[in-house]
Amino acid sequence: MCGRAYLFSDVDQIKRLFDIAPQQPAPNFAANWNAAPTQDLPVVRYDAAARHRSLELMRWGLVPFWAKEAKLGYSTFNAKAEGVADRPAFREAFRRRRCLVPCDGFYEWKKSGTRRQPYAIARADRTPMALAGLWEVWHSPQGEALKSFTIVTTAANALLAPLHERMPVVLERADWPLWLGEIPAEPAALKALLRPCPSEILTLWPVSPRVGNVRNNDPALLAPLAHPSAAGGNGCGRRSSPIAT
Repeated sequence: MCGRAYLFSDVDQIKRLFDIAPQQPAPNFAANWNAAPTQDLPVVRYDAAARHRSLELMRWGLVPFWAKEAKLGYSTFNAKAEGVADRPAFREAFRRRRCLVPCDGFYEWKKSGTRRQPYAIARADRTPMALAGLWEVWHSPQGEALKSFTIVTTAANALLAPLHERMPVVLERADWPLWLGEIPAEPAALKALLRPCPSEILTLWPVSPRVGNVRNNDPALLAPLAHPSAAGGNGCGRRSSPIAT
Protein backbone atom coordinates (compact mmCIF):
# COMPACT_ATOMS: atom_id res chain seq x y z
CA MET A 1 0.00 0.00 0.00
CA CYS A 2 1.03 3.64 0.05
CA GLY A 3 -0.33 5.71 2.91
CA ARG A 4 2.52 8.13 3.57
CA ALA A 5 4.79 10.02 1.17
CA TYR A 6 7.15 12.99 1.11
CA LEU A 7 7.80 15.76 -1.37
CA PHE A 8 10.48 18.41 -0.88
CA SER A 9 11.19 19.27 -4.54
CA ASP A 10 9.79 22.73 -5.23
CA VAL A 11 7.21 23.68 -7.82
CA ASP A 12 9.78 24.83 -10.40
CA GLN A 13 11.61 21.48 -10.20
CA ILE A 14 8.37 19.59 -10.59
CA LYS A 15 7.29 21.70 -13.56
CA ARG A 16 10.59 21.09 -15.35
CA LEU A 17 10.61 17.37 -14.67
CA PHE A 18 7.04 16.82 -15.83
CA ASP A 19 7.24 19.18 -18.82
CA ILE A 20 4.76 21.72 -17.51
CA ALA A 21 5.15 24.89 -19.62
CA PRO A 22 6.87 27.66 -17.58
CA GLN A 23 4.11 30.13 -18.41
CA GLN A 24 1.37 27.87 -17.10
CA PRO A 25 -0.04 28.74 -13.69
CA ALA A 26 0.84 26.27 -10.96
CA PRO A 27 -0.03 26.07 -7.28
CA ASN A 28 2.41 26.93 -4.55
CA PHE A 29 3.00 24.15 -2.07
CA ALA A 30 5.34 23.77 0.87
CA ALA A 31 7.69 20.83 1.39
CA ASN A 32 5.81 17.99 3.02
CA TRP A 33 7.92 15.40 4.82
CA ASN A 34 4.96 13.35 6.04
CA ALA A 35 2.11 13.58 3.55
CA ALA A 36 -0.99 11.59 4.43
CA PRO A 37 -4.45 10.93 2.99
CA THR A 38 -6.93 13.84 3.14
CA GLN A 39 -4.10 16.33 2.53
CA ASP A 40 -3.78 18.36 -0.69
CA LEU A 41 -0.86 17.35 -2.91
CA PRO A 42 0.25 18.33 -6.42
CA VAL A 43 -0.95 16.12 -9.27
CA VAL A 44 0.02 16.10 -12.95
CA ARG A 45 -2.74 15.49 -15.51
CA TYR A 46 -3.22 15.97 -19.22
CA ASP A 47 -5.69 18.60 -20.38
CA ALA A 48 -6.93 17.16 -23.67
CA ALA A 49 -8.79 20.34 -24.66
CA ALA A 50 -5.76 22.57 -24.14
CA ARG A 51 -3.36 19.80 -25.23
CA HIS A 52 -0.87 20.30 -22.43
CA ARG A 53 -0.05 18.94 -18.98
CA SER A 54 -1.19 20.80 -15.91
CA LEU A 55 -0.10 20.78 -12.28
CA GLU A 56 -2.72 21.33 -9.60
CA LEU A 57 -3.50 20.49 -6.00
CA MET A 58 -5.95 17.70 -5.25
CA ARG A 59 -7.00 15.94 -2.08
CA TRP A 60 -5.49 12.54 -1.42
CA GLY A 61 -8.36 10.04 -1.19
CA LEU A 62 -10.52 9.68 -4.30
CA VAL A 63 -14.19 10.62 -3.98
CA PRO A 64 -16.16 9.16 -6.93
CA PHE A 65 -18.44 11.57 -8.77
CA TRP A 66 -21.47 9.52 -7.70
CA ALA A 67 -20.64 9.48 -3.97
CA LYS A 68 -23.27 10.90 -1.61
CA GLU A 69 -20.65 12.35 0.72
CA ALA A 70 -16.94 13.16 0.64
CA LYS A 71 -15.94 10.89 3.51
CA LEU A 72 -15.77 7.92 1.11
CA GLY A 73 -12.31 9.26 0.21
CA TYR A 74 -10.96 8.03 3.55
CA SER A 75 -11.07 4.44 2.23
CA THR A 76 -9.94 5.09 -1.35
CA PHE A 77 -6.48 6.63 -0.98
CA ASN A 78 -5.12 3.55 -2.76
CA ALA A 79 -6.51 1.59 -5.71
CA LYS A 80 -5.37 -1.96 -6.36
CA ALA A 81 -4.15 -2.34 -9.94
CA GLU A 82 -6.00 -5.61 -10.25
CA GLY A 83 -9.39 -3.91 -9.83
CA VAL A 84 -9.08 -0.39 -11.28
CA ALA A 85 -10.88 -1.28 -14.53
CA ASP A 86 -13.88 -2.86 -12.79
CA ARG A 87 -14.34 -1.47 -9.29
CA PRO A 88 -17.11 1.17 -9.34
CA ALA A 89 -15.06 3.69 -7.36
CA PHE A 90 -12.26 3.69 -9.93
CA ARG A 91 -13.40 2.39 -13.33
CA GLU A 92 -14.49 5.73 -14.83
CA ALA A 93 -11.35 7.46 -13.59
CA PHE A 94 -9.24 4.63 -15.03
CA ARG A 95 -10.91 5.14 -18.41
CA ARG A 96 -10.78 8.94 -18.53
CA ARG A 97 -8.90 10.55 -15.63
CA ARG A 98 -5.46 9.13 -15.06
CA CYS A 99 -2.69 11.22 -13.50
CA LEU A 100 0.83 11.22 -12.12
CA VAL A 101 1.52 11.90 -8.45
CA PRO A 102 4.98 13.46 -7.98
CA CYS A 103 6.87 12.65 -4.80
CA ASP A 104 10.46 12.33 -3.67
CA GLY A 105 9.61 9.08 -1.95
CA PHE A 106 7.26 7.28 0.39
CA TYR A 107 7.27 5.37 3.66
CA GLU A 108 6.43 1.80 4.49
CA TRP A 109 6.41 -0.17 7.75
CA LYS A 110 7.87 -3.60 8.44
CA LYS A 111 5.99 -5.63 11.02
CA SER A 112 7.91 -7.79 13.48
CA GLY A 113 5.49 -9.28 15.98
CA THR A 114 3.75 -6.32 17.60
CA ARG A 115 6.47 -3.91 16.50
CA ARG A 116 6.49 -1.83 13.33
CA GLN A 117 9.66 -0.27 11.94
CA PRO A 118 9.22 2.51 9.34
CA TYR A 119 11.41 2.75 6.25
CA ALA A 120 11.83 5.57 3.77
CA ILE A 121 11.91 4.60 0.09
CA ALA A 122 13.36 6.75 -2.70
CA ARG A 123 14.70 6.38 -6.21
CA ALA A 124 18.33 5.31 -6.18
CA ASP A 125 19.23 8.25 -8.43
CA ARG A 126 17.44 10.65 -6.04
CA THR A 127 15.16 12.10 -8.73
CA PRO A 128 11.46 12.54 -7.89
CA MET A 129 9.13 9.64 -8.54
CA ALA A 130 6.01 9.61 -10.69
CA LEU A 131 3.37 7.41 -9.08
CA ALA A 132 0.42 6.19 -11.13
CA GLY A 133 -2.76 7.87 -9.97
CA LEU A 134 -6.42 8.40 -10.82
CA TRP A 135 -8.33 11.61 -10.23
CA GLU A 136 -11.95 12.61 -9.96
CA VAL A 137 -14.24 15.63 -9.46
CA TRP A 138 -17.03 15.38 -6.90
CA HIS A 139 -19.73 18.00 -6.37
CA SER A 140 -21.19 18.55 -2.93
CA PRO A 141 -24.94 19.13 -2.43
CA GLN A 142 -24.03 22.81 -2.13
CA GLY A 143 -22.42 22.73 -5.58
CA GLU A 144 -18.80 22.93 -4.42
CA ALA A 145 -16.31 20.99 -6.55
CA LEU A 146 -13.73 18.73 -4.89
CA LYS A 147 -10.86 17.31 -6.94
CA SER A 148 -9.30 14.22 -5.39
CA PHE A 149 -6.94 11.41 -6.35
CA THR A 150 -5.83 7.93 -5.45
CA ILE A 151 -2.47 6.15 -5.86
CA VAL A 152 -2.49 2.84 -7.74
CA THR A 153 -0.72 -0.05 -6.03
CA THR A 154 0.62 -3.37 -7.27
CA ALA A 155 2.47 -6.37 -5.87
CA ALA A 156 5.72 -5.45 -4.12
CA ASN A 157 9.04 -6.02 -5.86
CA ALA A 158 11.86 -8.03 -4.26
CA LEU A 159 13.27 -5.00 -2.41
CA LEU A 160 10.00 -3.98 -0.77
CA ALA A 161 8.45 -7.43 -0.25
CA PRO A 162 10.10 -7.89 3.19
CA LEU A 163 8.25 -4.72 4.30
CA HIS A 164 4.81 -5.11 2.72
CA GLU A 165 3.10 -7.17 0.03
CA ARG A 166 2.00 -4.05 -1.90
CA MET A 167 3.77 -0.99 -3.31
CA PRO A 168 2.76 2.03 -5.40
CA VAL A 169 3.16 1.82 -9.17
CA VAL A 170 6.26 3.84 -10.11
CA LEU A 171 6.10 4.92 -13.76
CA GLU A 172 9.15 5.74 -15.87
CA ARG A 173 9.18 8.82 -18.12
CA ALA A 174 8.65 6.78 -21.29
CA ASP A 175 5.32 5.55 -19.90
CA TRP A 176 3.94 8.95 -18.85
CA PRO A 177 2.29 9.89 -22.20
CA LEU A 178 0.42 6.59 -22.38
CA TRP A 179 -0.78 6.74 -18.78
CA LEU A 180 -1.81 10.40 -19.01
CA GLY A 181 -3.83 9.80 -22.17
CA GLU A 182 -1.64 11.82 -24.51
CA ILE A 183 -1.38 8.67 -26.62
CA PRO A 184 -4.50 6.55 -27.27
CA ALA A 185 -4.29 3.20 -25.50
CA GLU A 186 -6.41 0.12 -25.00
CA PRO A 187 -7.16 -0.95 -21.41
CA ALA A 188 -4.80 -3.90 -21.78
CA ALA A 189 -1.88 -1.59 -22.58
CA LEU A 190 -2.68 0.58 -19.57
CA LYS A 191 -2.95 -2.41 -17.27
CA ALA A 192 0.45 -3.61 -18.50
CA LEU A 193 2.00 -0.46 -16.99
CA LEU A 194 0.70 -1.36 -13.53
CA ARG A 195 3.53 -3.64 -12.56
CA PRO A 196 6.23 -3.57 -9.86
CA CYS A 197 9.19 -1.41 -10.85
CA PRO A 198 12.64 -3.03 -10.93
CA SER A 199 14.17 -3.26 -7.46
CA GLU A 200 17.42 -1.65 -8.59
CA ILE A 201 15.82 1.74 -9.27
CA LEU A 202 14.87 2.10 -5.60
CA THR A 203 16.68 2.31 -2.28
CA LEU A 204 15.40 2.20 1.28
CA TRP A 205 16.58 2.83 4.84
CA PRO A 206 15.11 2.65 8.37
CA VAL A 207 13.88 5.90 9.89
CA SER A 208 12.51 7.12 13.21
CA PRO A 209 9.09 5.97 14.45
CA ARG A 210 8.27 9.69 14.63
CA VAL A 211 6.98 9.38 11.08
CA GLY A 212 4.03 7.43 12.48
CA ASN A 213 2.55 10.67 13.81
CA VAL A 214 1.42 12.87 10.91
CA ARG A 215 1.91 15.95 13.09
CA ASN A 216 5.66 15.36 12.82
CA ASN A 217 6.69 17.02 9.58
CA ASP A 218 10.36 17.96 9.23
CA PRO A 219 13.47 16.88 7.26
CA ALA A 220 14.79 14.88 10.23
CA LEU A 221 12.17 12.21 9.49
CA LEU A 222 14.40 11.03 6.63
CA ALA A 223 17.52 10.65 8.76
CA PRO A 224 18.74 7.01 8.64
CA LEU A 225 18.25 5.16 11.90
CA ALA A 226 21.54 3.63 13.00
CA HIS A 227 19.96 0.86 15.08
CA PRO A 228 16.44 0.11 13.86
CA SER A 229 15.98 -2.79 16.27
CA ALA A 230 16.22 -0.33 19.16
CA ALA A 231 13.18 1.46 17.76
CA GLY A 232 11.09 -1.66 17.46
CA GLY A 233 12.07 -3.27 14.15
CA ASN A 234 14.72 -5.02 12.15
CA GLY A 235 16.72 -3.69 9.23
CA CYS A 236 16.19 -4.96 5.73
CA GLY A 237 17.19 -3.94 2.25
CA ARG A 238 19.92 -1.51 1.31
CA ARG A 239 20.70 1.34 3.68
CA SER A 240 21.11 4.79 2.33
CA SER A 241 22.45 8.17 3.27
CA PRO A 242 19.93 10.96 3.85
CA ILE A 243 18.42 12.69 0.85
CA ALA A 244 19.95 16.08 0.28
CA THR A 245 17.60 18.97 0.95
